[in-house]
Amino acid sequence: MVTYFIIKGISDVPELQVLIFVLVLLIYLTVLAGNITLLLLVCLDSHLHTPMYFFLANLSIVDMTSSTVTLHKILLMFITGDNKMSYLACMAQSYMFGCLSGHGIFILTVMSYDRYVAICRPLNYHAMMNLKVCLLLASFCWIFGFLQVIPFIWLISEISCFSTNIIDHFYCDLVPFMEIACSDITVLGSLNIVQGMVIYIITPFLLISISYIFIIWTILKIRSSTRRRKAFYTCSSHLTVIILLYTSLILQYAIPDNGLGSKKLFSLFNTAMVPVLNPLIYSLKNKDVKMAFMRRIGKREVEIFHCKAETGT
Repeated sequence: MVTYFIIKGISDVPELQVLIFVLVLLIYLTVLAGNITLLLLVCLDSHLHTPMYFFLANLSIVDMTSSTVTLHKILLMFITGDNKMSYLACMAQSYMFGCLSGHGIFILTVMSYDRYVAICRPLNYHAMMNLKVCLLLASFCWIFGFLQVIPFIWLISEISCFSTNIIDHFYCDLVPFMEIACSDITVLGSLNIVQGMVIYIITPFLLISISYIFIIWTILKIRSSTRRRKAFYTCSSHLTVIILLYTSLILQYAIPDNGLGSKKLFSLFNTAMVPVLNPLIYSLKNKDVKMAFMRRIGKREVEIFHCKAETGT
């Protein structure tokens, strides 16, 4: 048994440590800036007080928290030089990352249902996606996200011994734990495959696919080409984020490691770059977000003008 683990980080090469620290710090600050900006716009602009942006705000919270949970150790390792993490801290990090990863997928699945109602049932949209329904869906995503990881953490805590206390990763993930376990992990491995396939891949993929089948069928029946383009455009951001997320998950967990650290790079892309790209996709491809940003900038300029006028400057 071990009382602490040694986190190897992204690379062992000393010459790369400064570069890695700067890149991770810039990525992390970009994640915070982009998602906080999007979150503030959704909260402050009344035009964005709709179900889609409510769920998007939840996704921004997940992205910021997930990046903080996984990237903070890299930054602390460079600043303090301490690459050790206690057993309990490692368990907590693994648990939080699993919860947030699941919650992000569940929120995107709920957002696909929101798009289905908006396009296929527009007359009933406000009745079907009222505040109570949105709160119930978001609460389910959060609660189920935190509950579905408990069996994994319990099975990891039952591991009687480890072959080493060195984790060849930059955060405590389930797979590195399984790689260094020297006791029987058959149940843990089977649960990882079954639950990962059912909860993370098959069920969300089927629900999202069903929603988009109805969406595409409804859009194709629209006679006006302008309305068809507008309908497709409203779904493009969400669909882009889904493709990006599932591509990163497949690269991280489904493709075998080539021994050159590809798993770490794919994990870094999933935990750092995806949270960077999500707010950019929703802001650059979404007219409502861009208009909300311009309204807030314009309002700020008006306030500055009035302040200068009152002070005579």
